[in-house]
Amino acid sequence: MKIGEATRDRVLSVASPVALFVLWEIASRAHWIDPRFFPAPSSIAGTFGAMIANGTLLSNTLTTLERLAIGLVVGGVPGLLLGLAMGLYRPIYALVDPLISATYPVPKSAILPLILLVFGLGEPSKIAMVAIGMFYPVVINTAAGVRQIDRIYFDVGRNFGARGWAVFHTIAFPGALPVIMTGVKLGAGLGLILIAIAEMVGAQSGLGFLIWNAWQILQVNVMYVGLITIAVIGFVLTVLLNELERLLIPSRTRR
Repeated sequence: MKIGEATRDRVLSVASPVALFVLWEIASRAHWIDPRFFPAPSSIAGTFGAMIANGTLLSNTLTTLERLAIGLVVGGVPGLLLGLAMGLYRPIYALVDPLISATYPVPKSAILPLILLVFGLGEPSKIAMVAIGMFYPVVINTAAGVRQIDRIYFDVGRNFGARGWAVFHTIAFPGALPVIMTGVKLGAGLGLILIAIAEMVGAQSGLGFLIWNAWQILQVNVMYVGLITIAVIGFVLTVLLNELERLLIPSRTRR
C-alpha cells in the first residue's frame, strides 16, 4: 500500500466518526431529532466527564473488562484445543461436530435464564456467557483451519518424526493460525455483546448494569455513556487483536 493511500485511509477513518458527531450535535440542537432520546454529544460529553470524575464509569468498566478477560480465556483455550483435535483426528470430528452444529445456532442470549439457573446470579454466570460466546467461533474456525492444511505437511512432519504434541504445535497450530485469529476476533466481539446482556440481569455492577439502571430511571445521557464506552472497548479490542495478528502472521498483513 502506498504512503498516500495509507494516510488517506487514516484520515477517512477519523473523519467519519467526527462527521457523525457533528451532524448529531447540529440535529439535536436544531430539534431535527428529539433531544430527549438523542441528546447532543456535547451534553453526553459533560456526563462522561462527571462519571469519570466520581469514579462510577471507571469502576463499572473495570468490572466488565475483568469478566470479559476471564471469560475469553475460559472459552477460548478449550475451544482452541478441541478445534485442533477435531481438525487432526477424524473420529473426534465425527463425534463432536454434530453437537457443535446442533447447539451453535441457539441464540446465546436465549440461554441466559438457563445459565442463571445453573450458575446463579454471581460472577460465574457472567463469565460463562462470555466463555460460550468465545468457545464456538474459536472451535469452529480452528477445526476448519486445521482441516484445510494440505495433508502433505502432515506426511512430511511424520517422516521427520513428528508425533502427538509436536504435530499440534509445529504443523496444525501454525498452519491454522490465520483462521484461528478470525475465530478469536469473532468470539471476542460476541463475548463483549453477551457480557453486556448478562450484566443487565442479576448484576449490580458493570457497563450492562449501568445502561439498564440508567434506562430504568430515565438517565438517557448515562445510557449513551455506557453504550459509547462499550463501543470504545470493542474498537480497542479489535485494534489489539489486529496488532497481535500482525505480529504472529506478518505475511498476512503485507497483502
